[in-house]
Amino acid sequence: MSVDLSLYRLILDASLIVQLVMLILVLASVFSWMIIVLKWRVLREARRVADEFEERFWSGVDLTHLYDGIRRKTEVSGLEHVFAAGFKEFLRGRKQLRDPTVGVLVTGGTERSMRVAISREGDGLESYLNALATVGSTSPYIGLFGTVWGIMHAFMGLSGAQQATLAMVAPGIAEALIATALGLFAAIPAVIAYNSFSSDIDRLMARYDNFSEELATLLQRQMGGRERDEVEA
Repeated sequence: MSVDLSLYRLILDASLIVQLVMLILVLASVFSWMIIVLKWRVLREARRVADEFEERFWSGVDLTHLYDGIRRKTEVSGLEHVFAAGFKEFLRGRKQLRDPTVGVLVTGGTERSMRVAISREGDGLESYLNALATVGSTSPYIGLFGTVWGIMHAFMGLSGAQQATLAMVAPGIAEALIATALGLFAAIPAVIAYNSFSSDIDRLMARYDNFSEELATLLQRQMGGRERDEVEA
């Protein structure tokens, strides 16, 4: 007697528990791919913004003019956010330069503002990464549970049989192995994407940190020059 081992028939004839496991894994895979596409776009945009901003910043443009242009934007992110946060604090403190102790306070406040901005940018870039890690780490075990349950169900069906044959257990074992396959199908892309995105985010955060240090040094030099002008005047 022939046995229909088509994928559709195996899924349709699977036990309710195995079908639920398959559904969970399919939903997890769809969810992880949505996150993958979203994070890929976010990171691509973050790199583009960083490239364009650094090109303008190091072109010799006046920093006040650059800050005014950024402030007029409705949404600021990435290096623009870091620069705007630091330069805003710098402008606020520069108005009080008649106090000789203000120079150190201004540069310290500027650095703190940029660190806060970098931390917020990092939180935004890392959002939903934990979901990818969860899908990547749990999907194989969920699939394994479905496999174990399906095989157990297949062998329990032999309890009342007079003669056990491979054809009798083949459908049950096949449907059970589909759960393992779906678990791997959901987990592998999630793990690869998680590792890739984590590496990209680390590089972006290092880039933000380096820029903040360079900007703090530049503003400190400007502050020192203005203080000398005030003394000479």
